[in-house]
This record gives sequence, structure tokens and C-alpha cells, in this order.
Amino acid sequence: MDDASLLDLRKFLAPETVFGAGAAGLVGRYAQNLGARKALLVTDPGVLAQPWFADILQNIAETGLGVELFTQVHANPRDSEVMHGAEIYRATGCDAIVAVGGGSPMDCAKGIGIVCTNDRNVLEFEGVDNVEHPGPPLICVPTTAGSSADVSQFAIINDTARKVKIAIVSKAMVPDIALIDPLLTLSMPRELTANTGVDALTHAVEAYVSNAHGPTTDLFALEAMRRIAKHLPRAITHPDDETARAGMMLGSMYAGLAFSNAILGAVHAMAHSLGGLMDLPHGQCNAMLLDHVIDYNFDAAPERYADIAVALGASLSPQASQAEKRAAVLGQVRALKAAVGITAGLASLGVRDEDLDGLTTFAMHDPCMVTNPKPPTAGEIRAVFEHAL
Repeated sequence: MDDASLLDLRKFLAPETVFGAGAAGLVGRYAQNLGARKALLVTDPGVLAQPWFADILQNIAETGLGVELFTQVHANPRDSEVMHGAEIYRATGCDAIVAVGGGSPMDCAKGIGIVCTNDRNVLEFEGVDNVEHPGPPLICVPTTAGSSADVSQFAIINDTARKVKIAIVSKAMVPDIALIDPLLTLSMPRELTANTGVDALTHAVEAYVSNAHGPTTDLFALEAMRRIAKHLPRAITHPDDETARAGMMLGSMYAGLAFSNAILGAVHAMAHSLGGLMDLPHGQCNAMLLDHVIDYNFDAAPERYADIAVALGASLSPQASQAEKRAAVLGQVRALKAAVGITAGLASLGVRDEDLDGLTTFAMHDPCMVTNPKPPTAGEIRAVFEHAL
């Protein structure tokens, strides 16, 4: 980190967090602390089927709080789902929201909250700082180590009419409480562990090279990378290893705190385009794009990418050339992807050359592109998509 950046004005926003085994069992107590009487519990069918989900429901019930379940959330949460959830929230007299799940239920819950307090369609909040009134009290209980929606000021919603994911970025989107329990991730299947793990890595990498980075976000981003490099392969090969799961959950949290404040870059802009136009899994898209965007961006921030290479385990001498630094960071990222089984390209998801113009158009208008270290042209972004096929 260069000393000149120490003088730049930066803010840092984070929710109250409780991290560790058993944190999920505190949801009822924290809902009470926030003055709730009845909570809308937002989740998805996959989480609903987990054996530990009943314990969360029981924990809330034991405090005397009412609960209304809302489980109609897709992997890429849709505007219609947010609006339906808001109708249920109002109709059933809820005064708080609890989100249990990965990024999709948490983003949907954030959208439901601001729709209810502002009485507007969720799509009207697209962009930065467009939320006039914060939502009701929100508690997030993440069940994947990757999205970091539990600590971020982002909500990503699928605009189904335009077939594009919109980003809502506002401090009003930061949850009141994040209850981060690594034991909930023990049930994650291998592919989800890999994709969300590289998603967390992408958050850290993009935050570190963002043109809005600062000393605090740098600290969290680098430590996130170190933990992910150490713990993700072990979480894949030994899914019951609680230490590896906790290391990944902590790495994900650190990455979330970094990107929530430094914002992101071209990887996420392109992944949002893929997810909106083609309804593809967000984490998987990020994983397939990451090294290709690093290769494109490298010349704009070579020393920062060298720092990333070292954080991921590379040995670089002070006299290393730019070519050696590029090779080191690409080598470390690609080796980690290979170690967790991510070797295919976008074509394996059904992306075709004829899709690239539309994908490029949407990506160029994504707000995450603003903080990419290199201002891209449409032709350059299309070329990155093509290389990632």
C-alpha cells in the first residue's frame, strides 16, 4: 500500500457481528433486542430442508416472537419475489426480518425491507445511495462462505423484464446484526463450497485493486486471501473439518467487509450480466472470470497484483519483473481454482459467442465497473468474455 493513499478520505461501514459456533442460536435473543414482535424469516427450499433449520425456528419461538416463513427465493432473487415478500410482510404484521441462507435469501430480505419502508418498487432503488428510508430491523444468518451479504451494503436483484441484475448500494442495506456460525456450512456440497469460496476470493481481490480501496479495506482484503488460500482446498477435500469451515467463513467475512467499502470491479460487473441475462450461478461465473480479468487489469495495478500473489502463497523477489509478477498472480489463482475443481469455461454453462455482445452491453453499465482499476472499453470487455469461454 502506498503512503499517499493514507491521506485519502475513506469511510468504513460494518454491522454488529457475532462469529463462532452456536451464533445461529442467538437469533431469537437479538431479534428481541431489536424490539421485534414478529419476524419475516426469509430463506430458500434448500436451507429449509436442512436438519438444523428447525433449531433456528425453535430458538425464535422460545423467545415468544412470532414468525412468518417466506421461502419463495430463487438462486438469483427476482424483483417479483421481493415484491411478493413485501406483501406478506405487510399482510402478516411483521416488524423485523431474519434472513437465513446464502446471498440470495439475504439480498431478497434486504429488498423486502426497503420496499416496505419506502413503499416503492425494488427496481427504483437501483444504483448508489437511492434508499431514502432504511428497512426494518434485519438479522442475517449466512449459510455459505462466499456471498458476504450479511456484512455488505449491496443487494443484487434480478430485473426479470430487462434480464439484468441490478445493484442496490446503500448503507441502508447493511444488516443490523450478522450471526455468523461456521457449523452451518458443514452441509454445503462440494461444488457450492468451491464456487462460493472463489466468489469470496474474488471479493477480496477486486476490493484490493479497486480505485476506492483504502488502508482498512486493504487489511481485510489481504487477510481474506490468506485464509481462503489456506482453508478452501481443505474444506473441499475434508468437508467435515470444522477448522477449515471456520477459516473459510472468517475469510468470507473479511472479504465482505473489504468489498462492501471498496466496492468491486469488472469480474462482478460481468458476472452480474451473466446472471441477469442467462440466470447463471453468480459464484460460478465469478470463479470462471477471475483470472481472465486479472490478466486484463494487471498493467493498471501491477504492484497490487504482486501483493495478491504473495498473499496466495507465491514467492516473489524484490527484483521480480512485471512479467514474473503477472505470471505469479495468475499462477496462484489458477492453481487454487484447479485445486477446488474449477477448470471449465463459460461455454460449459451454455454461453455462446453470439451472447457476448448483449453480455458486454449490460456489464458496461454495471456500477461495479466504475471502481475497476482500468476503465475498459466495450471491445475489451467482450474480448475478456471471449477468452473465458
